[in-house]
Amino acid sequence: MKTIYEFIIKELLQFKRDKKMISVVFIAPVLQIILLGYAVNMDVEVVHTTIFDQDKTETSREFIRNIKESNNFQIDYYTQNYNEVTELINKGKTLVAIVIPQDFEKKLNRRQTVTIQTLFEGSDGNKSAISLGYIQGVINRYSQKIIIDTQNKYGMKQPLSGSIKPEVRVWYNAEMKTRNYMVPGILGLTIMITTLSLMSMAVVKEREIGTLEQLIVTPLKSYQLILGKVIPFILIGFFLIIIVMLIMTQWFDIAIRGSITLLFFTSLLFVLSNLGWGLFVSTVSKTQSQAVMISVFAVMMPMIYLSGFAFPIENMPVLVQYITYLIPFRYYNTILRGIVLKGIGFSSLWFEILIMFGISVVILTLSVLRFNKKLE
Repeated sequence: MKTIYEFIIKELLQFKRDKKMISVVFIAPVLQIILLGYAVNMDVEVVHTTIFDQDKTETSREFIRNIKESNNFQIDYYTQNYNEVTELINKGKTLVAIVIPQDFEKKLNRRQTVTIQTLFEGSDGNKSAISLGYIQGVINRYSQKIIIDTQNKYGMKQPLSGSIKPEVRVWYNAEMKTRNYMVPGILGLTIMITTLSLMSMAVVKEREIGTLEQLIVTPLKSYQLILGKVIPFILIGFFLIIIVMLIMTQWFDIAIRGSITLLFFTSLLFVLSNLGWGLFVSTVSKTQSQAVMISVFAVMMPMIYLSGFAFPIENMPVLVQYITYLIPFRYYNTILRGIVLKGIGFSSLWFEILIMFGISVVILTLSVLRFNKKLE
């Protein structure tokens, strides 16, 4: 035990002497979560809009005022023909063009249905879908206003038919901000990138500078060498987790609703799986640059793409969805968002925790066996 303790101290002192590595490990993740926390925001706060009013009546102008007052639309252009609309959409200067027909006021006065054309620059489907929802909201409110005005005009005390009124309540993310959903995932992403990269380069660095061979010929046993390498990075990983959590709660004001103890325990499992992958990468790499390339393109990128962090898993092909069951980050994402946003506990997350535990054990075991074989 004393030997392992001294080896851990040696690793931490070696890490401390490497000023560049300290800046990469602690400063880079802090900048990463702050920048990504602001950058990864799929909310559409301003919809750049073009109006083509063919009617040019008081009623059409009132409808345009309703669009302005919704605060979601910024009317940048008023056009006189379809060619101008097409040009603005092609150049990407407007997201949506609203075309008001010539008989807009006349049909409304006759109590007839009016069709309003909306043209979208749909290269970004997410923004277009959200903007469509905003427009439908404006039209629904304006239609309701017309119905009420008509009832008052003709002295109708009761509506012509029954109606359905939704009572909307949003749980967990009342303001429906994308940032609140994405930042916990960025926390997991930061932990994965840092711990996996550190572990993958640590052993390779020892081999490059020749100290690994010196350690092999000492009385140090293989399990002591492995524990001496893994434990320091577990400690560094937990220190990083604390820093990132403080940024999430204090900077972005995202409260952790669930058990912090459970969050730390599941984070330990995730860190162990990443260290296992890093140890495996170190056994197949000859140089640090090679270790970085393999860890980034063969391990991290597939984990990011297939974990559900950026893209919904249910939208992926069925075969790819089965592959995602092997990704630890998939389960850690679910656990993080469940604990942080929903405040749910072990009773709701036991399956994800169990699977992640199993994956961590398998990855670590295979990596340790391969590392032992390399040492022999």
